[in-house]
Amino acid sequence: MTDSETSEQLYPRRVYPMDAHELSEEQIAVAFAMTSRRPEAFDEIAEQVSLEKAAAFNERWVLGYGHASVAEHAVVHMAVENVSRLACDTLEDNRLASYTEKSSRYQVMPEDYYYVPEELANHPALKKEYDAACQGLFQGYMKLMDGCIEHLKETTPRIVSERDGAYNMRLRRVATDHCRAVLPAATLTNVGVTANARTLEHAISKLVSSALIEERLLGDEVRNEGRKIIPTLIKYADKNEYLAGASGQQLDLSRKYGFPPEEPAVAAAVSGDNAPEVRLVHWDRKGEEKLATALLYRHSNLSYDQVWERVNNLGPESRQAIIAECTAGLGPHDAPLREFEVMDYSFEFMMDYGAYREFKRHRMMSYLPQPLTVVHGYRIPSVVADAGLAAEFEATVRPAEEAYWKVQEVSPLAAQYLVTHAHNRRVVSKFNLRECYHLFKMRTSEEAHFSIREPISEALRLAVEVQPQLFRHLKLRNYPEWWPHSTED
Repeated sequence: MTDSETSEQLYPRRVYPMDAHELSEEQIAVAFAMTSRRPEAFDEIAEQVSLEKAAAFNERWVLGYGHASVAEHAVVHMAVENVSRLACDTLEDNRLASYTEKSSRYQVMPEDYYYVPEELANHPALKKEYDAACQGLFQGYMKLMDGCIEHLKETTPRIVSERDGAYNMRLRRVATDHCRAVLPAATLTNVGVTANARTLEHAISKLVSSALIEERLLGDEVRNEGRKIIPTLIKYADKNEYLAGASGQQLDLSRKYGFPPEEPAVAAAVSGDNAPEVRLVHWDRKGEEKLATALLYRHSNLSYDQVWERVNNLGPESRQAIIAECTAGLGPHDAPLREFEVMDYSFEFMMDYGAYREFKRHRMMSYLPQPLTVVHGYRIPSVVADAGLAAEFEATVRPAEEAYWKVQEVSPLAAQYLVTHAHNRRVVSKFNLRECYHLFKMRTSEEAHFSIREPISEALRLAVEVQPQLFRHLKLRNYPEWWPHSTED
């Protein structure tokens, strides 16, 4: 019997789940944590970990000594319902969690489906105007839907053998996709959240540190419900004074150095045919050298500086050949190697709020949005314009903009609830080349929503324009007309 055979018999491979029905999330976390100091199998350790022992372990090691990684083994599935999209944005602003949200692309929202901020509780007249503005947006949403469906019936041919129900559903989906643009950030939503205890604690701290009342209340509820599952691991999830003060501090600095807050202005409607506003504000001019160095470094025994020097001496043709060979085998669903993370691009987008909500789902990037506002105008979706409903769209949005400025005088944060999905938002974002491959492939396809497809397509064009050699083997579902390479290369 060989040594390897003996080893396999003594230590057979085992792969098995830790049953969350038999063990609490805190017990599972402790069983995993104890393997660093205990020789037994995980299930044997778990048999010895009572709820009380789990709580004591977490109290000592996670809370007392700061071994927060233990909390990553405890997972919570949290259902969150009827929160505004504005508050949902903050809840979802955590990289290491998973979210599935109610879609306004596929569901029609009822007319009273919006949040009224408690910041207006002591301003009854203003609250009434806010309520009227939201009602106007939802009523306009329904009218636009009806008008667009009538237009689509006249312009959209029926597919052969398509039944009435399927045809009407198809038209309704297109209308919903375009008319949702008038829905405000106050629109309610449901979201399913899956997060480990460490991430959930951070999410709670961020929420309860917010200056927005709804977000603080949401943070309290998430914490209270979370403690039913992981009572010890989020025991001290609370307001973070640094986070609570950071936004105000940044605002004071902006004013100090001559960047005044927004002032009332007449928002400009933007035609659906206009190109999105996208700027490439930074790109790594040594990206080719960095990427080729990283690709060769992994299987070298040289230092990074030594590899870097040799790669620089190779010349551009050899460097590009290295990159090409490492991307030529990419399939349509493959992610490039992690080495592609060593270089990045920074873009500034002016995209509508609906597009932003899809854009921020790509949480591997860094994004810095400015507050929601009406000063940058809004975009009228193409189907609405084609249906001759542009004037109806503008008439629907105008009262909400007027109410925005009045609410802004009382609470700039609460005024954001009145910003529609059509209004433009400015955001700067940095993402590495590996994320570029994913983002560009997914969001430039014909299946992507037009509001996100167009700015990302422009970002792709700008990146390829400055460094075409890095995108030669990018697999797109739909190649634009300007694409500089043959897809067969």
